[in-house]
Amino acid sequence: MTGLDAFFAPGGRLDEADPAYRYRSGQEAMAAAVAQTIESGGRALIEAATGTGKTLAYLVPALASGRRVIVSTGTKNLQDQIWNHEIP
Repeated sequence: MTGLDAFFAPGGRLDEADPAYRYRSGQEAMAAAVAQTIESGGRALIEAATGTGKTLAYLVPALASGRRVIVSTGTKNLQDQIWNHEIP
């Protein structure tokens, strides 16, 4: 596995790290769009349904890029969740 597959695919790093992880094709597609946006230096506004896996879909490519990115959350609670639970 290479690229985002190494993280999101069944048997990938997320699957190995978290027994509760479940593959979501929409999550992988969103991560690919985020990665392409970061690589091109563009901007993206992405909307997805609850349960899509949005948080990891933007955090994984952002962290993997090594670049500075801006993430704007809708609430302080979500910001705290990302900082305290998703990133570690």
